[in-house]
Amino acid sequence: MSSLEIKNLHVAIGDKEIVKGFTLTINSGEVHAVMGPNGTGKSTLSKAIAGHPDYRITSGDVLIDGKSILELEADERARAGVFLAFQYPSEITGVSIANFLRAALQARLAEGEELDASAYYKRLYEKMDRLKIDRKFTSRAVNEGFSGGEKKRCEILQMAMLEPHFALMDETDSGLDIDALRIVAEGVNAMRGPNLGVLLITHYQRLLDYIIPDFVHVMYDGQIVKSGDKSLALELEAKGYDWVKREFAAANSRS
Repeated sequence: MSSLEIKNLHVAIGDKEIVKGFTLTINSGEVHAVMGPNGTGKSTLSKAIAGHPDYRITSGDVLIDGKSILELEADERARAGVFLAFQYPSEITGVSIANFLRAALQARLAEGEELDASAYYKRLYEKMDRLKIDRKFTSRAVNEGFSGGEKKRCEILQMAMLEPHFALMDETDSGLDIDALRIVAEGVNAMRGPNLGVLLITHYQRLLDYIIPDFVHVMYDGQIVKSGDKSLALELEAKGYDWVKREFAAANSRS
């Protein structure tokens, strides 16, 4: 079993601290949903863990199987098993999905080692069939002219091919209609298993109707302020976040 440990993490953008002491351990096989209102640091958290250069970790640590990854560049963190599914994936004009994925896998190989083309395409088509993706999809340029659902489906295919140990999914449900949401959720569920840990960031409970989390955490003011199971997400859907904010304010006033 692998573990991703986030220990008292503090993250700043410029001079402004956004994440303020976030602590969480994700074991392989677990799905952790992180919910919270806008501006609480959810996306900042995921990008900092993945190694985005605009997000500065000022203190704390992130460890995979007990080993810190903070000194690693973003590509090295990816090779260590971290995958980030973006809220707004970028377009890559002129690069087909098939060639993009092939290059990503080639980059993981040792110098001088070559990816076997026939084995690559066999594996690619197996993953696409499992995720119910038309094989013509991979001839298209990465995210160019894609709908929101197609962009997220492309992210799921990347995750399936790269087989990370830990997937950070930053508001995967953003901009999706109900049909696209169901398709993406089916893809994530198809990959759930003992070798994958998931950090699922979302505003809304509706995604969790399709991807049932093992744990739900509420993030507010840059930290986890409440944790529970799926029932916590239902409570947030019914009552909003104001009661969590009041509890947080009351607890801080006593300390």
